[in-house]
Amino acid sequence: QVSLVESGGGSVQAGGSLRLSCTASGDTPACMSWFRAGPGKEREGVAAIATYGSGRYPESVKGRFTIIQDVAKKMIYLQMNKLKPEDTALYYCAATGLDTQFPCGSLLSSRYNFWGQGTQVTVSS
Repeated sequence: QVSLVESGGGSVQAGGSLRLSCTASGDTPACMSWFRAGPGKEREGVAAIATYGSGRYPESVKGRFTIIQDVAKKMIYLQMNKLKPEDTALYYCAATGLDTQFPCGSLLSSRYNFWGQGTQVTVSS
């Protein structure tokens, strides 16, 4: 079992920055990523750690968001710059166990079986 705890959310004006943190405890996760669920929207992947620690991003956040991994601390971070009101959402950290059958880097929520409680990010115009 992997337990995940997010922190770092808050309120910021458009154009500002926030850095989210996620700490894993329990078993060592294989793959880790960030998802978000905006008001009235489905959960979407915004950043995932892929092979050799590189990041994968959807077009909506590419160039603005950066996922960073600290393997030794079992932590990932999400650096969010140039925030927009449409980035307002509950942000979740997700992870897979070491028995995952898929390569890391997926932005599909179905690939992850451990989730944090989420941290709220609100961006005002």
